[in-house]
Amino acid sequence: MTEIVLVIVAHSDDESISMAGTITRHVSRGDKVVVVSMTDGVGARDSANIDDANSRKVSADTASNDLGFQWGECYDFNDNAMDAYPLIDVVKAVEKAKNEHKPTLVYTHSCADLNVDHGVVANAVLTAFRPQPSETCKEIRLFEVASATDYGNPAVTGSFVPNLFVDITKNWASKERALKAYSSEMRDYPHSRSIEGIKNLAKLRGNQIGYDLAEAFQVIRKIES
Repeated sequence: MTEIVLVIVAHSDDESISMAGTITRHVSRGDKVVVVSMTDGVGARDSANIDDANSRKVSADTASNDLGFQWGECYDFNDNAMDAYPLIDVVKAVEKAKNEHKPTLVYTHSCADLNVDHGVVANAVLTAFRPQPSETCKEIRLFEVASATDYGNPAVTGSFVPNLFVDITKNWASKERALKAYSSEMRDYPHSRSIEGIKNLAKLRGNQIGYDLAEAFQVIRKIES
């Protein structure tokens, strides 16, 4: 069955770091994948300027072309300050994407992430996709983001507990190309957001299920009818 997949992220690059391999699997099956980001991803940096934002946009478009997804309408909430907005403002942005694309499957952040924007987006998605009789979305999956989910602490942020693993052994090359498109966001090894660090996480998740490489998700709602 063809899926309409909506991926809602706080920052462009989150989609590639967290689930580029899974995106390529969806695309190869003929699923439509749309990604919506909520901030420009660079505005909180002391040195940020219009050139940084434009460069991030070029990287995002390159990743989109490499992985085969399309960007939906993206927003300009202040980077790393989404907790300064009333939650309803973010919910309305998510609802707009929901009404436009009518997804059957939704991916977003885990609330266990240390990054404040990730938590706000996760809460907004859960609110926008609260169960309704006419709801088209049948499943919501949370993903992990290197240098965000791993920086959280269960005593403060709660835990990311994966219960779905996707084999990306054959999709790693596509994921690596997408990560290289965001080269300015990658860090040097042994940082967890280095390409090698992200591959190590994929190896860990794969090893947990007997595969070479995998991406992990937490399914928080799944409806069968």
